[in-house]
Amino acid sequence: MPSQSPRRRDRHGRGRRGPVVSPGPLPAPLPLGRGPHRTSAERFDDLVLDVADLLEARWGDKLAELEWAVEDVPVVPPEAAWDDPVPLARLLRAPASAPRLVVFRRPLELRATHREELASLVHTAVVEEVARYLELPPEDVDPDYDPGDD
Repeated sequence: MPSQSPRRRDRHGRGRRGPVVSPGPLPAPLPLGRGPHRTSAERFDDLVLDVADLLEARWGDKLAELEWAVEDVPVVPPEAAWDDPVPLARLLRAPASAPRLVVFRRPLELRATHREELASLVHTAVVEEVARYLELPPEDVDPDYDPGDD
């Protein structure tokens, strides 16, 4: 029996083994978070950023102070009744800090049946909160606003 190097032997009848990658330069790695295997939270963040970019381009300096945030679920106060609706987004105005628009990921994801519907729900929720911030009707904030059946 001829002697074989340990890494090229036929283990378990699967054929001879050798290097998996051919010699040469390695391909460049994908940027972090931009590969094909993105989490649902990363994809949701992109939806919120798309709407935020659209509205900031339209309203510019009026939204300069507004901070954007995404949280998984809202904190429901203990005195809330069971039939109170779960918020999808919330505008927080604190006297000592900048106003903050928080979009809640899980309540929106649970209402959507597919990605396009989720994008539409995110758009609607964000436009409604920005309209509250600007003290305008949502139709004036974004002409593409569609409240849907909710």
